Amino acid sequence: MQTIERSTDMDATTPKPDHRKPVLVIEDDATLNRLLVRQLTQAGYDVRGVLRWKDAQKILLEEEPVAALLDMRLPDADGLDVVPQLKEVCPVVVLTAYGAIEHAVRALRAGATDYLVKPVRGEELELAIGRALERASLQRDGLFWKDRLQSIVSGRMIGASPAFRRATGLVDMVAPTDQTVLVLGESGVGKELFARAIHDASPRADSKFVAIDCATLQANLFESELFGHERGSFTGADRRKDGLVEVADGGTVFLDEIGEVSATIQAKLLRILETGTFRRLGGTKDLRADVRFVAATNRDLQEMVRSGSFRADLFYRLSRFVVDVPPLRERGDDIIAIADGFVADRGFRRNVPKRLGPEAKRALLAYSWPGNVRELKNVVERAVLLSGDREVIGVAELGLTPEPRAQESKTFRLDFDTPPTLEEIERIYLTRLAGRSDLSRAEMASILGISERNTYRLLSKHKLR
Repeated sequence: MQTIERSTDMDATTPKPDHRKPVLVIEDDATLNRLLVRQLTQAGYDVRGVLRWKDAQKILLEEEPVAALLDMRLPDADGLDVVPQLKEVCPVVVLTAYGAIEHAVRALRAGATDYLVKPVRGEELELAIGRALERASLQRDGLFWKDRLQSIVSGRMIGASPAFRRATGLVDMVAPTDQTVLVLGESGVGKELFARAIHDASPRADSKFVAIDCATLQANLFESELFGHERGSFTGADRRKDGLVEVADGGTVFLDEIGEVSATIQAKLLRILETGTFRRLGGTKDLRADVRFVAATNRDLQEMVRSGSFRADLFYRLSRFVVDVPPLRERGDDIIAIADGFVADRGFRRNVPKRLGPEAKRALLAYSWPGNVRELKNVVERAVLLSGDREVIGVAELGLTPEPRAQESKTFRLDFDTPPTLEEIERIYLTRLAGRSDLSRAEMASILGISERNTYRLLSKHKLR
């Protein structure tokens, strides 16, 4: 009679059982089968024990085991023939007699994850099943991240609207060059994604992409982060530190929110853009950097130049090539495509298939998205959580509240003594809107159906602001 020896000295790292799926034991020796089932049940697994391959096939039609324990010699099947079929469903640990280890080796080549020699010791059994589950988990994670990486590389930016295609067309034009690029757009539109797309499509794609948030660093810290510092250059500088410009050598430096940097840093940025040289904080030696700069901002740099808060020469250097990222409200059905992408990602994390219902899609299209893609992502992630185990996400889970808009009269009349030109209509209409103190520039842009940047251009054109 076969026996199972049990040791009380168990490996503390054995993975916890998955109680949702059974372990399938396929062993024709009824006594050993019962012992194996009992041992695994005591270890916390849900176990199914069968004596024949045909009985195992019936179970496989109804359930997906988390792992299988397979005898190499069955009355109605050869284990070597069974392993390739079974491994497609779950990891397989084979059982073999002492004198037939060569069969176990062949089974491993056929796809089994491990083998046990009879008589089976209790700790060996549990460790073998635990290793099989751990290996399967690592394989799933590896496949997922490989798939996610491919998705990120090939389809990180989603959209087919005319406004989006215009912006990506500019990316395609400028990416192969070493031209400095200024990416403009409202907060949350995905300016960093465009910057990354420029890097990924450039000859520098195999080198580093280094992003710096200019809005979060004080002037001295910014200079140290970007250019590095020498030992003793300030209190606490006990060693020399290379800056991110040196770290990114051969690659791309992305300066996010460039409109927030101080006048001192603006001067040093201008120097490196014009000469390719810089100095570490506290240093006297000129260093060279082979990096491409991409900057981004949601501020009106032209207005900042006029007010004296941003250097005109730096602005002209940065703005030689501009990519204007459209706000989400101007991208039409892209909203649904992007939301579907977020749903697919969050649905995987919850292990529940998810999709947006028709009413939810209509609500997404009707909303003005002041927070743009960032707001859409937050709304979708919250909706996935609120929808629980339901597949369809409804409008209630989105929790969208229409943006407050300025109260307008029911009629809006423009009177002319003679038929006006388009230029006159534009000027008078803009004058009316600009004269309303209750309208912000964002609200005015929303009424006009254009971006804030284009609104400012129109106002400047007619000398209204």
